[in-house]
Amino acid sequence: MKIAVIFYSMYGHIYHLAKAIEEGASKVSGAEVSLLQVKETLPDEVLTKMGALEAKKAFAHVPYADVSKLPEFDAIIFGTPTRFGNMCAQMRTFCDQTGQLWAKGALVGKIGSVFTSTGSQHGGQETTIQSFHTTLLHHGMVIVGVPYTCPELTNMKEVTGGTPYGASTMAGVDGSRMPTANELAIGRFQGTHVATLAKKLAAK
Repeated sequence: MKIAVIFYSMYGHIYHLAKAIEEGASKVSGAEVSLLQVKETLPDEVLTKMGALEAKKAFAHVPYADVSKLPEFDAIIFGTPTRFGNMCAQMRTFCDQTGQLWAKGALVGKIGSVFTSTGSQHGGQETTIQSFHTTLLHHGMVIVGVPYTCPELTNMKEVTGGTPYGASTMAGVDGSRMPTANELAIGRFQGTHVATLAKKLAAK
């Protein structure tokens, strides 16, 4: 089965989490995993002022997702940073291009899953993922999160991201905090879990 991990990242936090999810999905026999990013909508001048242009070079090699190719995948795992409790504008722009797919029911029955990053511990991780689910439900997708069989979800020894709705990380208000080992483990679990379910559905 074919799985896409489609992300937008500004400073690299979502990219690192996406890599962990890709790794987890690739562990499942028969999984063909594609790591893709959505196109930037901000000009380089603005990105430079935000200190993001240099950071984005680390994943500039990742190919861009093509909306028309989405029906080829059995499962799509979306990654977006939080913008005031919702997905970022770049991901919203990408999703808003899927109208023709919606009209054809091209994504109905496919697995959809979401992961995110926030600037602070309570910066809207869960609302971002849950509000993203609305778009997936309109497409008729089967939503998959992270079950509590993932032991890292109940780690109380450190401040950590991770929700039953999807993997998450916290960047810090200055962006200096990168995903921790615990958060990356949740990401790998999500990737494996989605791929395992996609394999079962593909066998039907």
